[in-house]
Amino acid sequence: MHEANFGVYYLVHGVLPFTRRRFLQHAGWAAGFFTIPGAFAEALLRATPLVTKGPYYPDKLPLDTDNDLIMVNDSITPAVGEITHLSGRLLGTNGEPVRDAVVEIWQVDSMATYLQERGSKSSGEYDPNFQGFGRFLTSSTGEYYFRTIKPVPYPGRPAPHIHFMVKAKGREPWTTQLYVKGHPGNQNDGLYGSIGDARAREAVTVDFAPIAGSQIGELAARFDIVLGFTPQA
Repeated sequence: MHEANFGVYYLVHGVLPFTRRRFLQHAGWAAGFFTIPGAFAEALLRATPLVTKGPYYPDKLPLDTDNDLIMVNDSITPAVGEITHLSGRLLGTNGEPVRDAVVEIWQVDSMATYLQERGSKSSGEYDPNFQGFGRFLTSSTGEYYFRTIKPVPYPGRPAPHIHFMVKAKGREPWTTQLYVKGHPGNQNDGLYGSIGDARAREAVTVDFAPIAGSQIGELAARFDIVLGFTPQA
């Protein structure tokens, strides 16, 4: 199959006609393909709110730390959950791209278990097919891309969220959290409510929109991150 036809085949049939390695090679193409037009256009001059890293950054990173969280290594069994194509751009306050920065994400699996909790949580339940953590090096346009699952609530945190950490050259690591637009748990989540004003909360709250034509119910989420410094700072 010609490379240009992979995207059309994927949306029509709901499966990828190529290997996991080819998927990772085409991550940059996918980031642009699943863009939601107009997302956060007016927020480019306002820095994305910093939100605490929290206690569950992995104390031991998995062997697989790539940007595909629903498949571990070369397993053929995907993680349970609503598959989400999460993409965005890392930008400075003037809209300039921040390239060659490491974007990391981590979140609970479909059983509300963090990677760090495995083996210690009282229930002992977790999805072994969910990677739980991923990394991506931003492109020349500041783009990043992950394939993961839509987050679910965690005990004590009614607002489903995905943790982000950005590691850019010459700066301390910076963290924030991404939230699901319209989720009823947001209004009862203390940390979410403490994020500045309504506009600040809006900047970290995005749609998880169904992808038209997907036969497996995939979602797309676009989260542009604006750092409070320029790449040259």
